[in-house]
Order: sequence, then structure tokens, then C-alpha cells
Amino acid sequence: MAFTEKDPQFRERVRHSFAEQRVMSTIGASLSHVEPGEVDIELPFRDDLTQQDGFLHAGIIAAIADSACGYAAHSLMERDANVLSIEFKLNLLAPALGERVAARARVLRAGRTITVCRADVVAIHGGTEKLVATMLGTMMTVRGQPSRNS
Repeated sequence: MAFTEKDPQFRERVRHSFAEQRVMSTIGASLSHVEPGEVDIELPFRDDLTQQDGFLHAGIIAAIADSACGYAAHSLMERDANVLSIEFKLNLLAPALGERVAARARVLRAGRTITVCRADVVAIHGGTEKLVATMLGTMMTVRGQPSRNS
């Protein structure tokens, strides 16, 4: 689907907000793609983010997929709006092992208050991608309430 942004400065706004997200910097995640209704987040594989069997922890996968969905939705919002996740469903499809993982979120439907997004998370190893998780998320547009950093 092709979406048109409401704020011509959406890329800068999304990148600024992402930089303020301490959890993403803590785990070493970065934005790799920002377009209207589309955001990709990449994360290098790190041993300190794994579960007991050496796979990337499901909570880390959920965090990058949720953030990718949130920022995909945020990219279509007005300049002074904020975004909050209000629901998501994550299906873990395969163990996450590789050099890095990428969460690729796309807006499915953008409404005035509620936006529905999908994120696919792939593990990347040697140029080969393997789908390891998929998320369906619901994001809410918050108006008239400044963010903590405003």
C-alpha cells in the first residue's frame, strides 16, 4: 500500500523519537529504513540478548517488532502527535540465529486514531534471510499530550 505522509518532516521526527528511545539504544538497534508507513529496525546478534539455548530472546524480538510497527504508524501522523502501542500479537516461527535480525513493519490501515501494522522479523546470516517472527500490532495516535521529552 502507498501512503502519503501528513508531515513533510516525518523522517526527521521518526529518527529523533527513535534516538530518544533508551531501550533501542541499550540493545543496539538502529533504524535502517523510514518511508511513509514503512519502518525497518536492525539489530546485530549479541550473546547478551539470548535466552538459555543461545537464540535471540523472544522479548527482544517483540521489542524491535513493536518499535518498528509504532514508528511505521508514527510516520503517517501529524507533526504534534505521539504514538502508543495498544495491542500486539507475536507469532514466533523459528529460532532467531544469525549475524543480525531485521524487523520490517508496514502499515496495513491508517485511521484517524487507530493504525494497524504488520512486522516481519527475519534473521540474516551470510546474505540469507529466514522469517523468525511476525507481529500484528495496533497503534494509537495520541494528540494534545506532550511526550516526556517535549
